[in-house]
Amino acid sequence: MTETTARARLDQLWARGCAFLGTRTAVMGGAMSWVSERHLVAAISNAGGFGVLACGSMPPDALAAEIAATKALTDKPFGVNLINMHPDLNRLLDVCREQAVGHVVIAGGFPSSATLARIKDGGAKAMAFAPTLASGRRMVKLGADALVIEGTEAGGHIGPVSTTVLAQEILPDLREAPVFVAGGIGRGEAIVAYLELGASGVQVGTRFVCATESIAHPNFKKSFIRASARDAQASVQLDPRFPVIPVRALANAGSAAFLEFQRTVIARVDGGELTRDEGLLEIEHFWAGALRRAVIDGDVEFGSLMAGQSVGLVTREQPVADILAELIAQAETALAGRHGLGASLNSSVPDRAMASPSVLGAV
Repeated sequence: MTETTARARLDQLWARGCAFLGTRTAVMGGAMSWVSERHLVAAISNAGGFGVLACGSMPPDALAAEIAATKALTDKPFGVNLINMHPDLNRLLDVCREQAVGHVVIAGGFPSSATLARIKDGGAKAMAFAPTLASGRRMVKLGADALVIEGTEAGGHIGPVSTTVLAQEILPDLREAPVFVAGGIGRGEAIVAYLELGASGVQVGTRFVCATESIAHPNFKKSFIRASARDAQASVQLDPRFPVIPVRALANAGSAAFLEFQRTVIARVDGGELTRDEGLLEIEHFWAGALRRAVIDGDVEFGSLMAGQSVGLVTREQPVADILAELIAQAETALAGRHGLGASLNSSVPDRAMASPSVLGAV
């Protein structure tokens, strides 16, 4: 397969995803709170990907300002990620409509049919997360225009099933809507594998944290560059009476402090000092503000270093355009190699990208 046909094959594989997103490449940026703001989102979209703003806990006015600021930096398509449990969800949806947002991604639980209808009535395409084949089909039936399936390798809040297993369960059988695969994706070869299994595109988060355009604190970026895959660990629950929603982050002093805090709270409940509900609330609030302290303030000792297991593939700070170029070059090389004609990299990829450790070193 020649260079031209390798790229043509890649474009064919993700054509459905590109058409849905309105982009040259079907690579979505993962919505990471405090990281996926105007600068990174605009850079991803300007480079041919699809940036996604992370609303997180923003109030409506702040989201409106962030969307407007992103539009000032790019005229390319981008989306907005909203948390389903946000107390002002309907108002946030109104903001997206008023700002003519083209795509809204609902995370943090299954959106209702009313929420999906509100998104679509506002002129946007609705995307939802699906942890199983049955839930994916249900989301499509309720009105989702596309789905994201995210495995446990991802950073932040995670489910129990790996990306590869989810992909095998869902991609061959769910064709009613475009499906984007997320969790642990850090190389182009993986992108090709999921596309050939039936994905319309992928979502990449951790690889973009150390982008030049990312506003993450230098300490936060250094933690990512130094980390290996095994450093990105899921939070531990000590007692089933006190459930902890698992979060994947780089282990640090804060991780150890969280374990000790759980022990202390559980002992206080067992001793009658706190009710169970009060104990649950204290445990839930432990990490409040911890991600911002790490990303913005640079507290990498006690802040939350949310990262996916693909953090081992992050070897340096580099522009978003170079990250995307690497992924595309790797994908084209994989496609060319499968036809017995060896690697044939796209000539537009910078030499430094071709020679980088993250390209040459398999993890």
